[in-house]
Amino acid sequence: MPESIVLLHGFGGTHRAWDGVLARLDPGRYLPVALDLPGHGGQADREPPATLEGFAEDVLARAPERFTLCGYSMGGRVALALALAAPERVSRLVLVSTTAGIEDDAERERRRAADRVLADELETVPFEDFIESWRTQPLFADEPPEVGALARADQRRNRPDALAAALRSAGTGRMEPLWDRLGELTMPVTVVAGERDAKFRALGGRMAGLLRGARLVIVSGGHNLPLERPGEIAELLD
Repeated sequence: MPESIVLLHGFGGTHRAWDGVLARLDPGRYLPVALDLPGHGGQADREPPATLEGFAEDVLARAPERFTLCGYSMGGRVALALALAAPERVSRLVLVSTTAGIEDDAERERRRAADRVLADELETVPFEDFIESWRTQPLFADEPPEVGALARADQRRNRPDALAAALRSAGTGRMEPLWDRLGELTMPVTVVAGERDAKFRALGGRMAGLLRGARLVIVSGGHNLPLERPGEIAELLD
């Protein structure tokens, strides 16, 4: 029987961010389910849950009974919350370019304020201008042009007001840090980060050290590994 795999995209993306990964998974062995997170893609017409934990509950309601779970960036944070809430449902966990939250209260409040500014911009500036501003931040500075083109195309599948609502509910600044709970997870975990992505390489290393028996994999690439290195992500899922 094929193994179910649930794939969760990052902020501003959609389930289409996993197209390259899906194309490389053996359909005879795997049954992949790439979901739109609340406020994204096909979920834009539904009001997002008020918390990251609510996002996790929303995903659980649409997921198979038991599955491998893979989340990228915001999707990785949702995946962590889901695995902690329902560990019996998750057979394996793959966390790509993500974090367990911001521990320092002052830093978390600064991030929350920055997220509010971004949400306001989504509702007031032309969406194309927001997309260009988002794609030119340092996190994506070194990505190949073809990756940027794919990311922009995926962002355009969203509705800016719905993204603003999702950011206000489940941005990193709104997330209660989960670092002290990582030791609760007992399923196999793979933590993945890009070689050029120094910030998330460090965060990934710390997460792998706190998760029981987890392995850290550094992939040649930047932050957006599902688009830049879909073959490597598919191999890790395999």
